[in-house]
Amino acid sequence: MGQIVLLISGAITIYSYALIVYIFMSWLPGARESQFGMFLGRICEPYLEQFRKFIPPLGMIDISPIVAILVLHMARVGIFELVRMIGM
Repeated sequence: MGQIVLLISGAITIYSYALIVYIFMSWLPGARESQFGMFLGRICEPYLEQFRKFIPPLGMIDISPIVAILVLHMARVGIFELVRMIGM
């Protein structure tokens, strides 16, 4: 069970980093149109769209990615706490 929790935690961490890279790519002209940018868009946009439905941009600033990353972090911590409470 511990190996599965570590695997899930690692996947959440990697996905969080992918989101951060995808967000920073918006600052670089043409970065999201690269092959790597399009790949990140395919894996990141479906998740980010769920937050953009409820959190509108504030002018030119979109804070939904920040909330999305915080939700991932809370899920990761929640998994560890659940396993700790169960005692595994």
